[in-house]
Amino acid sequence: MNKVIITVVGKDTVGIIARVCTYLAENKINILDISQTIVSGYFNMMMITDMENATEKFTKVVEDLDALGEEIGVKIKAQKEEIFESMHRL
Repeated sequence: MNKVIITVVGKDTVGIIARVCTYLAENKINILDISQTIVSGYFNMMMITDMENATEKFTKVVEDLDALGEEIGVKIKAQKEEIFESMHRL
């Protein structure tokens, strides 16, 4: 499995989840787990995905998600699981 952690943060608007999930589905990136909350009008989502069968390379997905985030007014960050784990160890 090729796990990637995707985080989405920003002002809540209609369609954030739909746009991100549509991009992932179009690129054959499987969502393994998803959690989202809205606090005082701010949207926060974390997804664990599998890029094993992805049609694009990781670097392209990172660029595409960054551009998508700009388009919809949120910050989208994608990190390989091992990098994410290393950054969040105590």
